[in-house]
Amino acid sequence: MTSIPLFISTPHPCNYLTGELAQSAFVSPSFELNNAIYSQLIAHGFRRSGDDVYRPQCAYCQECVAVRIDVNDFKPNRKQKRCLQTNANTTAIIKPALFESAHYEMYMRYQKQRHADSNMANSSVDDYVNFLGSSWCHTRFVEFSIANELAGVAVVDYLDNSLSAVYTFFDPRFSSYSLGVYAVLWQIEQARNAGLRYVYLGFWIKNCPKMAYKIQYQPLQGLVNQRWQVLQLQK
Repeated sequence: MTSIPLFISTPHPCNYLTGELAQSAFVSPSFELNNAIYSQLIAHGFRRSGDDVYRPQCAYCQECVAVRIDVNDFKPNRKQKRCLQTNANTTAIIKPALFESAHYEMYMRYQKQRHADSNMANSSVDDYVNFLGSSWCHTRFVEFSIANELAGVAVVDYLDNSLSAVYTFFDPRFSSYSLGVYAVLWQIEQARNAGLRYVYLGFWIKNCPKMAYKIQYQPLQGLVNQRWQVLQLQK
């Protein structure tokens, strides 16, 4: 793998675990990234936010675990099967990762309902574009429509042997369709049909409700001590 310069951020309050300090290792902005290099970095626990690529590098906490689904092994559970049935008539269109006002307006409605206490609820157009887009990654916006109405958008990175679920947002009017779950199931099927091996879901944090749900996609692999292994669903 190419030698990649990293820098470590200063400690700051963790966004996910109260009372914890967080640090991240970032790929230097001076390093020229591309889809092939990121395809290797994501397999080593990195993640992108806009053009920034990072992984947690906390001194006293190892709660953030990079996770992925091997699409050939995945089997939906009962709740996920119900979600597929609910969305039997939901349609998907894969589009270039270009700004559309309808997407941004829906994103803001989603943030104000789901994350009203966070800075994301006040995102400007530039904040939105810089968070979801990338100048070097093969990113697509997947529109989900219900009854001919735009209902949700999944932001997906298309990598060498995988898909990466960057972010999903939806119109609060369609909350009953569980489009966040459906977007992951849709990506699993897309990856399988394209002969890709994995769908990356970012980081799983056991003790953070906003991040703990990922364990439901079984068997889920986690990068623990630099080795990918199956994370068991605790009953």
